[in-house]
Amino acid sequence: MYLQNLQQDEIFVPSEMKSLKSLTQMESRRGLENAIISNGKIVNVVSNSYGHIPNQLFFKKAEEMLTDEQLNFHKRTINKNDRSFITDFIIDDKSQFTVKNHKDLILPMLRFKNSYDGSEKTSGHFGFYRKVCSNGLHVSQAEIEFSIKHSKNNTHLIMPRLNNLFDKFLDNEFYTITKKFDKMKGFKIIDTQEFVKAVLDKTKLFRYECSDKNSEPSKKSREVIEILNYEALLLNEEPNLWLGYNAFNSVLHNVLKKSFGQQERLDKKVFDEVYAMA
Repeated sequence: MYLQNLQQDEIFVPSEMKSLKSLTQMESRRGLENAIISNGKIVNVVSNSYGHIPNQLFFKKAEEMLTDEQLNFHKRTINKNDRSFITDFIIDDKSQFTVKNHKDLILPMLRFKNSYDGSEKTSGHFGFYRKVCSNGLHVSQAEIEFSIKHSKNNTHLIMPRLNNLFDKFLDNEFYTITKKFDKMKGFKIIDTQEFVKAVLDKTKLFRYECSDKNSEPSKKSREVIEILNYEALLLNEEPNLWLGYNAFNSVLHNVLKKSFGQQERLDKKVFDEVYAMA
């Protein structure tokens, strides 16, 4: 049932590209002739050569890819301020993995991103979805290549065939990376505070201490520690590196104010640092 409660933001908000002159009755300089309007707000200013790709075109084509391959999936959609958007397709079939605990289920995930403010590249990549924390894990390296043609009056978006890409991901990265998950699971954390401090010293994700004068764990640090201890209790395990990584992942996605691209880059950075401890 956990897959039935996924975030479902409205991502098909009204959007259009209009000339700035028609909006302001003023001339604009070359290269900044048009405004991208999303849900009634100007979110970007672009040139005449720019081709706007609406979410309706991109995400619906992405979904058609999965439907054509007859993959069973659950969908999660996230809208950040009507500017950047993602759709996660969580593949719910025989392609699943547990990390030495039948409650700790990992599923393959396809994430597609689009933005109207230029903050995110129109793109797609493979990742993982974890049942316990309900977050996406972006430690996969496999990207999905698109052919995108932007022009003023004609925007073409050519999607790849998914079948071979997905099979290749399952055969290679999915099972290779989950072996790393297993290895991390085997390393116990003796002192959770020292673990969190060590990771933050390496990654600079945020500050461990409250302040220069107060060496106690900060609010974000305490949240990582609490999630780590809670998941250990939930799964009836001792704290370990796998749970430690996921505690950071949870705070990264749910607490820190980062773009989707920043989340993915920082996720990989945290994963690498924690895995290096194994």
